Amino acid sequence: MTIAIPRGTTPAVPGVVGASLRVPLVTGERVEYANLDHAASAPCLEQVRDAVDELLPWYASVHRGAGFASQVSTRVYEQARDSVRRFVNARANEAVVFTRNTTDALNLLARSVPRHTAVLLFDAEHHAALLPWRGPNVRRIPTPSTAAAAVAVLDRELAASPVGPRLVVVTGASNVTGELWPVAELAQVARRHGARIALDAAQLAPHRPVDVRAVDVDYAVFSGHKIYAPFGAGVLVGRSDWLQAAEPYLVGGGATKKVSDHGDRLGVAWSAVPERHEAGSPNVVGVHALAVACDVLGRHWEQTAEHERVLLERLREGLATIPGLRELSLFGADHERVGVVSFTVGGHDAGYLAAALSAEYGIGVRDGAFCAHIAVTRLLGEVGAHEERALRASLGLGSTVDHVDRLVAALRTLVSEGPKWSYVQQDGRWVPENDERPLPPFLS
Repeated sequence: MTIAIPRGTTPAVPGVVGASLRVPLVTGERVEYANLDHAASAPCLEQVRDAVDELLPWYASVHRGAGFASQVSTRVYEQARDSVRRFVNARANEAVVFTRNTTDALNLLARSVPRHTAVLLFDAEHHAALLPWRGPNVRRIPTPSTAAAAVAVLDRELAASPVGPRLVVVTGASNVTGELWPVAELAQVARRHGARIALDAAQLAPHRPVDVRAVDVDYAVFSGHKIYAPFGAGVLVGRSDWLQAAEPYLVGGGATKKVSDHGDRLGVAWSAVPERHEAGSPNVVGVHALAVACDVLGRHWEQTAEHERVLLERLREGLATIPGLRELSLFGADHERVGVVSFTVGGHDAGYLAAALSAEYGIGVRDGAFCAHIAVTRLLGEVGAHEERALRASLGLGSTVDHVDRLVAALRTLVSEGPKWSYVQQDGRWVPENDERPLPPFLS
């Protein structure tokens, strides 16, 4: 069911910390910060902040403490696995391994696949999904121009891949363009060829429900800082057999059942999954924050989707009116996407525009190649850009209609009239000249 709302408004969604933040401009004024960089890191949910504050007096060591606070913290940590399972609709017997972030989770998975596993992935992946998989058994597939072609080419590549264990790695939503990948269709192809499939849900999870059973994937990874829980936790969810057979990704306390001295060597009996891959003192605060974010988002998908739909439509319509602006797209302008839009403006350096948007208008966007250099280089070539940088505006629960309208108006002014301030390059980035904006008191 779609929520009926007047044009120009969005439904009520969970609140985020910093929604009323006001930032200084180089011209002396202060304005409400327009955070349009959710794709990099989302602000903290108010409910997550409150949950962390509630936990902190009870914070103690996890798993091995006899004290009551330790027992409470252990219960919080282990219950978080249930919240994550519900969030992605994982089966009860699937492993939930807590990590630092998506990058950590994918590196853990890469270290756990059996030797000689053939790994197939598309070259437009974010570096977190691209770089852990290197070597003679990895096949990087050039990303085709349509989602249907991606499914077809994966079918051909799997048919030609060696017999033995095989793993397909795919993103749920592009962090460059926001476009949704045909995960369920790719999973069907993988199943037909007896391959496993891992889903990088980092950019998908903040915007859409992730149902690992519905799309039939073996593994899913995502980060707390993308889903409004920026406390240093991520997660790998999926089949436990490869993880159980692998040496621990990180060795130390908690990953071991018993260590014995055999003179010239140590005898080590490793713990079972998930503790096997969670060595060291667990990040109970980050994990609790992640779990609460999962629970909150899981209760508000309808409102979240409509909030984003209204803003994304308004943003794309507005950007289309800017002279010389080209939106980047992997699969075409009409392909379904989440609230992420990357673009170039002909004749204008992306870093220069980003600096001016921040310094003169209080608008935060991202410029660069977004840790997806191959994808961005290809897309920039397609739109005739000579640079290797683009601009990205990304929406989330902290975004408003006013933020979108301010970005469009500011870009139009910068393109037609130029900036009001002078900028210089410093360490390869544009910065305002003679920038005297005051820092917050805790940095003074």
